[in-house]
Amino acid sequence: MVKVIWTDNAIQDLNDIGEYISKDSLRYAELTVLQLFESVDILQKYTNFGTIVQEFQSGKFRQIIKGNYRIVYQLINDDAIHILTVHNCARLISNTLTK
Repeated sequence: MVKVIWTDNAIQDLNDIGEYISKDSLRYAELTVLQLFESVDILQKYTNFGTIVQEFQSGKFRQIIKGNYRIVYQLINDDAIHILTVHNCARLISNTLTK
């Protein structure tokens, strides 16, 4: 089974999302962050579950769409996946990741 590792950047993204949503609803913020966090569990068994990130045209960057968010990850090797960012679908991702 592959180990899913959240990068500091991705954890900060979750914190920012939760903080922003909590201005309107603390409960909805908690639920959203929990759902985003748990949505990558499937990657432990199905490493290529997500789709290729179109901005990069590379199979090494993939994403899972959950609600209004893109969870971008990279398969590092057969043992590890790094969650790179959690990004609002309405925003360009090119400012967050480098090729």
